[in-house]
Amino acid sequence: MKGRPPRQAPKGENNIDTSGSPRSRKVSARWSPGEACRPTLQEAPVYYPNDKEFKDPLGYIASIRHIAQQYGICRIVPPASWSPLCPLREKSVWEHAKFSTRIQQVDLLQNREPMKRKKTRKRKRRSHSKMGSTRRQPRSHGSESNTHSDSSDDKFGFQSGSEFTFEEFEAFAKEFKELYFGTNDNEVWRPSIEEIEGEYWRIIEKPTDEVEVYYGADLETGVFGSGFPLESSSPKASTSDQYATSGWNLNNLPRLPCSVLCFEECNISGVLVPWLYIGMCLSSFCWHVEDHHLYSLNYMHWGEPKIWYGVPGSHASSLEDAMRKHLPDLFEEQPDLLHELVTQLSPSVLKSEGVPVYRAVQNAGEFVLTFPRAYHSGFNCGFNCAEAVNLGPVDWLEHGLTAVELYSKQCRKTSLSHDKLLIGAASEAIQALSAVKNLNKTDLRWRSYCGKDGILTKAIKRRIEIEEERMEQLVPPVQLQKMDKDFALKDEQECFSCYYDLHLSAVVCKCSPEQFSCLKHANSMCSCEPEDKSILVRYDKDELNTLVQALEGRMDAIEQWASKNLAFRSLNRKQPNLVKLDSERDELEIDPSMKNDGFSGLLRELNHNSKKHCSSCSDDATTSYSSNHGSGKKLFGVDLSVCSPGVRQNGILESEKDSLSTKTSKQKLLYHVDPLIFGSIASGKLWCNKQAIFPKGFRSRVKFFSVCNPEITCSYICEILDGGLLGPLFKVSLEDCPDTNFVCSSTEKCWEMVSQRVCEELTTKINLGKQDLPPLQRDTEGINGLGMFGLLSPEIVQTIEALDVNRQCLEYWNKKQKLKDGRDVKETSGSVESLVSRPATVERGQCSGIKVGAEEVQHANYRSSDTELQLILRRLLSKADAEELRILHEILCSGSTSPEWQTAFATLTQEIQRKV
Repeated sequence: MKGRPPRQAPKGENNIDTSGSPRSRKVSARWSPGEACRPTLQEAPVYYPNDKEFKDPLGYIASIRHIAQQYGICRIVPPASWSPLCPLREKSVWEHAKFSTRIQQVDLLQNREPMKRKKTRKRKRRSHSKMGSTRRQPRSHGSESNTHSDSSDDKFGFQSGSEFTFEEFEAFAKEFKELYFGTNDNEVWRPSIEEIEGEYWRIIEKPTDEVEVYYGADLETGVFGSGFPLESSSPKASTSDQYATSGWNLNNLPRLPCSVLCFEECNISGVLVPWLYIGMCLSSFCWHVEDHHLYSLNYMHWGEPKIWYGVPGSHASSLEDAMRKHLPDLFEEQPDLLHELVTQLSPSVLKSEGVPVYRAVQNAGEFVLTFPRAYHSGFNCGFNCAEAVNLGPVDWLEHGLTAVELYSKQCRKTSLSHDKLLIGAASEAIQALSAVKNLNKTDLRWRSYCGKDGILTKAIKRRIEIEEERMEQLVPPVQLQKMDKDFALKDEQECFSCYYDLHLSAVVCKCSPEQFSCLKHANSMCSCEPEDKSILVRYDKDELNTLVQALEGRMDAIEQWASKNLAFRSLNRKQPNLVKLDSERDELEIDPSMKNDGFSGLLRELNHNSKKHCSSCSDDATTSYSSNHGSGKKLFGVDLSVCSPGVRQNGILESEKDSLSTKTSKQKLLYHVDPLIFGSIASGKLWCNKQAIFPKGFRSRVKFFSVCNPEITCSYICEILDGGLLGPLFKVSLEDCPDTNFVCSSTEKCWEMVSQRVCEELTTKINLGKQDLPPLQRDTEGINGLGMFGLLSPEIVQTIEALDVNRQCLEYWNKKQKLKDGRDVKETSGSVESLVSRPATVERGQCSGIKVGAEEVQHANYRSSDTELQLILRRLLSKADAEELRILHEILCSGSTSPEWQTAFATLTQEIQRKV
């Protein structure tokens, strides 16, 4: 490190002297390193998503939310493969496009007198020529927004500065920094980030000179241009197309699928349309929260670091109280001071008041994410360019409701209609619940927000409760009237008194039909009699109840709401690649060696025209298995035919109508699980095991033989209920007859009871002389309870795992981690698992619903040397032909999740049971 420069240069030295352009205004203030006031703060978390995680912005943000939101802000470093080119650096823009700036008086951001006493200040500030464009009045504030007022002397603000090109501003910023941190002998001093930070807070806390800088803030990308490439209208793909369509491109982020901002038609600048921020050393963004307490995402395109400070949303009120305590005169003069974004308060002061403050240093090519109602501020260490926009995942809705209620108390105008977004999101989720086929990942994510404990359901319930409470408080009661369909949809209506959004309800009086009020101010809008007033409602009480029931999963309510509310589809509902729910682990394999002992024998052709269809079914695709239609794969004489990957399965078993004696080993029972509601993670040891997590409120649909008439299949609803101290209770009921249900403490027992009931019905029909019936089922080992619930389906498992962001289900995650680390592979080389090179993803003694008794496994658990093992395998394999050996090799290489591997293992297990 170089020797420390002099503490402060005399005011008359090293000045850029001119009375003309502010670019060359003299810099009289100097760095005072001996008086640095750098705060001691804990760093906010930093996240490094890999390429796969980075493909899903909202999914990734959801995965880090529970931890990161405790800090208010976090830093996200993209994978090395993600490096978009910035169009703003093209010569035509860099040298010619001009942007406006604001003059920031850094030394007055905390220590200043109220404006009413400013004339008595001993130190007078220079006047400035306003060479740039006048400041816009934005509707919303971005993540580093700054406001000011040129026309009023009643409020402190940032005056308009000169216009610059990027080339000019870079030179100006560089010259300022070199002079400010320079030495008397004109040596260029390059201070560290920590030194700049210490000097910045010295200026804020203990100012000795005027320090003025310029900031190109809140520049509308819709006018000036974005730093991200935009999707080209040209049919020829360009190298930047992947970034133009990326979800992390801030032009796309706000309206990604499953963002509630999809339901806002207007391109609100700063909220749905990004803003640019072009900074220089010491330029600042002061303490503020985002409009409507939205998330914000800030990306730095290039330049020197930006230092951020964040306070968790849970401590927002504490920060406000601390600022009022330490800046009483400013708040007395201007109660809404924090809305103006022109006031700093040292993090050290906030910490002394018990407010947690965290720090993040954002470098070029990195994102900073701020969470709902998280106050944040910061400053720039030098010339840089950043871009920011808001986003609204579904979990924001509860924070958004808090925001609009707070705005109403403050009589503050809103930027968007919260209720319109809420109803739009609910309607979209219900459309996803009503889908019966072609489910995609977006539908599955919408479904995960539903259920009695779903975050979307809770948000709707809370909003309805508030509405009902306010209607009950109206004295005397006012008559209800349905509002026009287009009321407040295009031109949003607001309360005449508090500016509350009137999307759901509005009060109107005959005396002034163009004026409306919210329910809180119905009695104060005029002195007319109650009979002259009406409450306009978009939905009556029954409709709102239907909405709640639909989100909770009631099929009749889902169909009713979905059919009447198609208008709320999101503006750009994208269709990602279809999720195949008929995956390999959704197959229920019946051992082909078993004859009339179960459902593995030949079953008659079943009726396909059931009332409900599984969502993964194709109406015209069926699968039939016989000696003529199988794949021809055999291992030691046993048919291992599996469903062709290109065939869509419909969940209904079909069979030949020939005699039972010739077909018993050719059949497989296929099932497909349709997830309805994913529920929520519950704490406690009983809510998971090593194989699966059991979300409270989970619901799925699956087809199986009817307990009422086993000659046909029907839809069953599988549910996971809260049994209190008993933990989860598993319920299986007929969808068309909910009163017929089976409840037990395990999935296996539930489906054993269903199977036994089917057997009883078959026995009754056989005793009555009924012919051509399916074979009698007495052994239920072929039925996997977890699989029938859908808890082994990869797509469903992935969604459930995403719900457990805090990893509460320890037994499940510990097991998964052991498998991942390879520590769960059995050391016993002579066991049944070793014989078939069984991967660590299958527990010993159980595989895909095929259970091996403890005695049989123990008996088979002999030890042998490698030579002995080779001899045994060679004797066994000598009986197979070349084709059978090839098939065996494919099976062993396919992994334990493949149907072939599971069938082979089940067959081997049954042979052990039969011969031991």
